[in-house]
Amino acid sequence: MGPAFEDSGAASLTMDDYAADVLALMTQLEIERAFVTGLSMGGYVAFAMLRQAPARIGGLVLSNTRAGADSEQARAGRAASLELLEKEGVAGLARAMTPKLLGERTRRDHADLEEAVRRLIVMNSREAIATALVALRDRPDSSSLLPSITVPTLVITGDEDAIMPLADVEALATAIPRARLAVMPGAGHLSNLETSLLWNSALDTFLSGV
Repeated sequence: MGPAFEDSGAASLTMDDYAADVLALMTQLEIERAFVTGLSMGGYVAFAMLRQAPARIGGLVLSNTRAGADSEQARAGRAASLELLEKEGVAGLARAMTPKLLGERTRRDHADLEEAVRRLIVMNSREAIATALVALRDRPDSSSLLPSITVPTLVITGDEDAIMPLADVEALATAIPRARLAVMPGAGHLSNLETSLLWNSALDTFLSGV
């Protein structure tokens, strides 16, 4: 991590801080208990919400995420991303990240979606992305939390997710009592965008059975 980001106060935010913000928003909106959906980093925030206020979580949808902390290889990847962000800015990081976020089928058949994802990334500031990367790198391992999850849980992933291997997501679903698993064919890390109809159908089926 470069000195510009090391000296940023925002870079010290954690998953617990993101979770506290969501819980505060729920309070502001007078939502006492809710189903929480988290994709990728959102799943890590959901785990932090469970640690902080389990009574406020009525159910979970965990998409393209895992419970474990970053491996050494993953931490090295975060460092490389931070370095690229500092050297080339958000546009440079977006060029490098976007192909990894999408499945092979999406990149082949839906180039428009790849461009849309790139635009979504560049809408963010360097500081916000750096803060998220540090929080991702330093997040705690939530594996021990999984057996205690008793609320209805749906786990979703894509079978072409290069960032979150299918085996990791299957292990997540197995560790949560009575969790359901839905695998989106031809989807990568952004399965909700790449296979939106199937993803929404899985969500509808899950919610209708709760």
